[in-house]
Amino acid sequence: MSAHGSQLSPEARASLPQHVAIIMDGNGRWARARGLPRVEGHRHGAESARAIVRAAGELGIKYLTLYAFSAENWNRPKEEVDALMRYLVHYLKTETAELQKHNVKLVVIGQIYRLPELVQEHLRKAIHTLSKNNGLTLILALSYGSRIEIVEAVRQIAQKVRRGTLDPADINEQVISQHLWTRNIPDPDLLIRTSGEMRLSNFLLWQISYTELVVTPTLWPDFRKPHFYAALEEYARRHRRFGGV
Repeated sequence: MSAHGSQLSPEARASLPQHVAIIMDGNGRWARARGLPRVEGHRHGAESARAIVRAAGELGIKYLTLYAFSAENWNRPKEEVDALMRYLVHYLKTETAELQKHNVKLVVIGQIYRLPELVQEHLRKAIHTLSKNNGLTLILALSYGSRIEIVEAVRQIAQKVRRGTLDPADINEQVISQHLWTRNIPDPDLLIRTSGEMRLSNFLLWQISYTELVVTPTLWPDFRKPHFYAALEEYARRHRRFGGV
């Protein structure tokens, strides 16, 4: 998939996805290839996030979900996790005004209670500041794992059944979707994974059942607007059948 040209074709503009999700992978490898500490990869990755949020907003894409920190990432070395949390606070402090200027709304999904209190505080502040905006909705998946999301949904549904407020016969796909963290967000049309890895890494497993997948070898810190446009061009060439003919 080439990343040439910073113009999107009329065909791609005519069939833009409503919701793009991105597994932002390759920060560590990017840093290692340059003899830099892993945290430098995360710092440059934040620049990519800024560029893609802006590009998505300019195009009129309605939802952008960034897999920023997985539930499994808690197993990384403490200094790396701490650095990631610091970058997150720095991003929220420095970017909220920019997001506000571009009419971006912020939503966070995941086990937010596991994040440091300072991070939670800045998230609440940013979400509140941007809550009236109606342009791009930026969804940050933080301390997120799809299986735990489904487990928590099942628990909530089971409690309703036990209380007698939900009949088991009425449980359908829509009921399950309404108990997920993404309950008010349409399923992704396009999932982009950077760094060439061919796996989903416990990301939006329920929601991506009919999502188009585009994998690019580009490492996330190198991923910019031309790469994003190349993925959208690829998406425009797909014929989505949703199980039909």
